[in-house]
Amino acid sequence: MATLDPQPAAAPDAEYVLHLYITGATPNSTRAVRNIKDICEQYLKGRYELLIVDIYQQPARAQDEQLIAAPTLIRRKPLPARRLVGDLSDRARVLAALGLPPTPPPDADAPAHA
Repeated sequence: MATLDPQPAAAPDAEYVLHLYITGATPNSTRAVRNIKDICEQYLKGRYELLIVDIYQQPARAQDEQLIAAPTLIRRKPLPARRLVGDLSDRARVLAALGLPPTPPPDADAPAHA
């Protein structure tokens, strides 16, 4: 069964739509989930939808996506679609694949500098 992460950030008009395919609770899958959630909250707060699919529970999804390894992150939106394989611990590589700057946007609650 696919699990949609009940994130308040998930919205139908999300700027970023990400699908993370994992293999149960393996160490690599657990790290991938933690890493992408951290990146999304730090860089995309309120602008993303994250779908986490356990391919042990949904093997047909893996076949439909023609996955050759897991964990695999697929950026569906914005186009063009991109794929990343691994535990997503190389933050610079993940940010580049998502089209994000290497530094997070300034915190909206932080005081503005003159």
